[in-house]
Amino acid sequence: MIVYSVRGVPAKKKRPDIRLMGSAEIRVALGGVSRERVYQITQRRTFPAPLAELAMGNVWWADDVEEWIAANRPQIAEDPEA
Repeated sequence: MIVYSVRGVPAKKKRPDIRLMGSAEIRVALGGVSRERVYQITQRRTFPAPLAELAMGNVWWADDVEEWIAANRPQIAEDPEA
């Protein structure tokens, strides 16, 4: 389905800002932990379920991961540079 603007040209759809995180982004958000540690953490029952399991790895909603970090790693959430 193509949506047309008033001028008859296809309108550009406005897409919501979608923020996702993969393992590399989670490593950074957790203060630079190892890949193995990210794997261990993301396998926990308390960690959010991935949005999708892709060939390159899992991806999560960034908001879900940030909420988990705030609840489970408050020292990182308060001072990400520490």
